[in-house]
Amino acid sequence: MTHPSAELDEVIHQRTRLGIMTVLAEAGRIQFGALKSALELTDGNLSRHLQILEEAGYVLVEKGYEGRRPRTWIKATRAGERALRAELKLLKALVSLASGQSQRASARQDLLLST
Repeated sequence: MTHPSAELDEVIHQRTRLGIMTVLAEAGRIQFGALKSALELTDGNLSRHLQILEEAGYVLVEKGYEGRRPRTWIKATRAGERALRAELKLLKALVSLASGQSQRASARQDLLLST
């Protein structure tokens, strides 16, 4: 059996990209400026991470206008939604493994202290 950490998605697992994907899971579709503010990123930093996610097929970047103002909206693709769900499942498995190990270690320590 492969350890769950071996299957983590290198594209999504990075902290900022995981943040982007989770915000998109909550919002559905979000404007670039709102996403930038939510994650406290610079324009360039957010743009680069979006480019990586877009190249992986995980997000769709749409450019258009709201009135006369240019706007950029971001939304997760179906592949991105699936990848996020898979990543979260693996993270839960890792937490479960680590929690089980710490509980066993705590039980061993309790046993040693009681003797």
